[in-house]
Amino acid sequence: MKHIMIRTLLSALLVLILLPLTGCWSNKEIEDLGLIVGTSLDLDKQGEPREESAGQAGGPPHRDRITITNQFVTAETTGKGTKTGTSQQKAYNNVSETGDTILPTLRNMVLRIEKRAFAEHSKVIIIGEDLARTMDLQKILDFFIREQEMRPSCLLLIAQNRASKILESKKPMDIPALKLVEMTHGHGRTTKILPPTTLTKIEGKLHSGASFLLQNVVSPSNGDIKFAGAAVIEGKTRKLRGFLNEKEIEGLTWITGKGKGGLVKSVDKKTGQPIIYEILSMKSKIIPHIDGNNISFDINIESEGRIAEHWVVSEKTMETEFLKRTEKAVEEEVERLVENVLDKIQHEYRADVSGFGNKLRIKYPHIWKTVKKDWDQTFSEVPIKHEVKITIKDYGTSDE
Repeated sequence: MKHIMIRTLLSALLVLILLPLTGCWSNKEIEDLGLIVGTSLDLDKQGEPREESAGQAGGPPHRDRITITNQFVTAETTGKGTKTGTSQQKAYNNVSETGDTILPTLRNMVLRIEKRAFAEHSKVIIIGEDLARTMDLQKILDFFIREQEMRPSCLLLIAQNRASKILESKKPMDIPALKLVEMTHGHGRTTKILPPTTLTKIEGKLHSGASFLLQNVVSPSNGDIKFAGAAVIEGKTRKLRGFLNEKEIEGLTWITGKGKGGLVKSVDKKTGQPIIYEILSMKSKIIPHIDGNNISFDINIESEGRIAEHWVVSEKTMETEFLKRTEKAVEEEVERLVENVLDKIQHEYRADVSGFGNKLRIKYPHIWKTVKKDWDQTFSEVPIKHEVKITIKDYGTSDE
């Protein structure tokens, strides 16, 4: 009995000794880290030869060079908040380096920063327009997908013009990378923003061979960053094909039925006054049809919503005739949005970024096997019909 008690006491003492060490063996002091919260990648505009091959006969062939910018936050940048004269220290520090591959270029940053770069809190990767048009996205992102320190939830965006400009702000307390993440939360209230694409999702898209969209971001002259449309990535080349504007994204959202909310601005034909329809729900069904060797699609779109605002003061909102007229006006506007984006993706870009091919694959797998190799080309030629049904379920508290 005494022997058992001694053993128990020794076990308890050992636990007490080890307890303070729990969770500390791999601990990293935050004061010693430079936390990377965002990364931008741009095609190097200087066109200078690489150091290792410059002036060397028979050296490696010239490769396009990439300028990588990491946005760091440290205990110093986020904790001081002090003012010197009229200027205030920025809440972030951007460091850039240029090279022809990703990891060696990132390692060269060690020569310029005094803290250990730590990417486990990285929130966003932004790729510049010129780089996305020039290089295969799979090659650009290979390191980030493989890197264990990168979070799978890291967002991927395309910048119109230079990506590094997106990581700059004129407001000292702003951290642009974190602001971008917050901006994606608006997806549920508008049809003009795409659902966020993360590193986890992009890997499947890159290997699918299908064309797809990535959220586009711009930096206007006033220095504020803004989501503006989407980038069309061609499936075969995995390169940037072009851009869709905000209205075209609205049309695409109606086609896919993936919108969670948003507004439609229509015009009352009787009075010429604007009416704003707020989406409470939407759904879309893409139906493929096969007739011999001919492929076609029907799109059935339905939505329920409310009159959020109208300027037709001569009409009572609850009147059946006015409600039917409003539903018709909204339907025509949605049809116009759908027609415009279909024309763009079918005839200009020739890229199925809205899932028609996937619907064909599911319903007619034997047909899909014969067309999947050149599906984007086939998609550009198939007829597509669409029908929109709008139902107003709510018209607010006013009867005017």
